[in-house]
Amino acid sequence: MQSPLPVLALLCNALLWGLSWWPFRSMHAAGLHPLWATAVMYTLVCAVMLVARPGSLGDLLRQPALWLLALNSGINNMAFNWAVTVGDVVRVVLVFYLMPAWLVLLAWRILGERPTPAALARLGLAFGGVALVLVPAGASWGGLLANLSLADALALLGGFTFAVTNVLLRRLHTVPGPARMLAMFAGCMGLGWLAALAGLAAGVVPAFPAFDPRWAAMAAALALLLMLGNWALQYGAARLPTAITGVVMLSEVLFASVSSVLLGAAQLQPRTLAGGALIVLAALWATLQRR
Repeated sequence: MQSPLPVLALLCNALLWGLSWWPFRSMHAAGLHPLWATAVMYTLVCAVMLVARPGSLGDLLRQPALWLLALNSGINNMAFNWAVTVGDVVRVVLVFYLMPAWLVLLAWRILGERPTPAALARLGLAFGGVALVLVPAGASWGGLLANLSLADALALLGGFTFAVTNVLLRRLHTVPGPARMLAMFAGCMGLGWLAALAGLAAGVVPAFPAFDPRWAAMAAALALLLMLGNWALQYGAARLPTAITGVVMLSEVLFASVSSVLLGAAQLQPRTLAGGALIVLAALWATLQRR
């Protein structure tokens, strides 16, 4: 009988990310914008990582390909954290989970993997679903861009760069794991600070607040939990087939949706449910296809 620990580890990671919207909103309410929060948290994570694995910094500096991984990972994390703080959590998570659809196009362009008819069908399902989620009832499809909120745009950007991150991880599979992890954490830290400072200069992000034990404790705790989640992901994904990993990770959508609806951070409309079903179906199909 196989141990249930790998599946439980993946569920732990999905639960942490599915509930991460709540501490980001709590920090925001305490005066810390999600971009500042991202920068602070990943500064702590990078410091711990460098103490634990100091040699990973040399690997990162010697391999320019990791810098591209850092850039995309940073954009992905910054966009997701900001989106779930200011937008409808269910919409954000569903749009973010267009990642498998983006992955088909990126693997075709970057890795030379021509999509099969089934992959193109999944692509159609996913983009049809996101159109249902984003376009209000009665609005024209041509008005899609006009109806995009800041959170919607950030979720689209985050999902796309998450797909790019996955493609880059496949190309960099020979690079030591600690170096890849440090690249991703450093990207989240660097892009968090850059985006926050750029937003401050543009007047869309408030100044860094005075120290408040409420947001400081929340940021430290969430940084620790996200490190735990990353370790759980590494542990579970290394011990399970890719198909099972993908199915289990879809539980993040469930955790985020249920928690946000119960706490009043999202509303479930019929179109959102229908579009979400298409997006999740496409992701589930893509995962099972790998078997």
